Amino acid sequence: MDNITIHHFSDILCVWAYISDIRIQELKAKFKDRIEFNFILFPVFGNVRGMIENSWAARGGIAGYAEHVKEVVNQFDHVSVHPGIWIRHTPCSSLPAHLYLSAVRLAEQAGTVAPGAYEALAWRMREAFFLEAADISDAGALRSILARQQLPLAEVEAIMASGRAFAQVAGDMQTAYNKNVRSSPTMIFNDDRQRLTGNVGYRIIEANIKELLERPELQHSWC
Repeated sequence: MDNITIHHFSDILCVWAYISDIRIQELKAKFKDRIEFNFILFPVFGNVRGMIENSWAARGGIAGYAEHVKEVVNQFDHVSVHPGIWIRHTPCSSLPAHLYLSAVRLAEQAGTVAPGAYEALAWRMREAFFLEAADISDAGALRSILARQQLPLAEVEAIMASGRAFAQVAGDMQTAYNKNVRSSPTMIFNDDRQRLTGNVGYRIIEANIKELLERPELQHSWC
């Protein structure tokens, strides 16, 4: 196989996506143009309070989930979180961030912002939330992040005002639904035959990719 497209579904507020970004960067550095990531926004945290209160009602609600996130991150040396994560500013939804990201992705596709702007902004948003405990569901906070990334705010918000960014968000959600994605992050490749979900180690992801790139004749083999 000459190259592989990996469909990567994640929510900007997902701690596992935050932790696993380093794996994506390592894969891109190792395999270069032999792999391509198609990043798709999947709003696990579209309704933060509804989601967490339903899932964590018996485990301390938002405060309990915040402690869980800190415990998870403490298992890894390459990332850290703000002590007030999820408590200092509890975001209402990941969708406002996804909307701005979608607008920047459209601007990047149109060539009006630099290549890589979308990925750089996604990482900066995750840093703002996890390291600084910023409320990235707040439009003012999001505008500030775009300004720091030297992105053209007026152009980005014009794309939002036109409805195109909303259509992109809806399209991502429909793609996730069609592919039966239920958690963040999820990677799907090899014509939907391979799916890696959640906290999957780098070596496992690498092995799956190498098998496809180096031994394509075995894609349909029993072994």
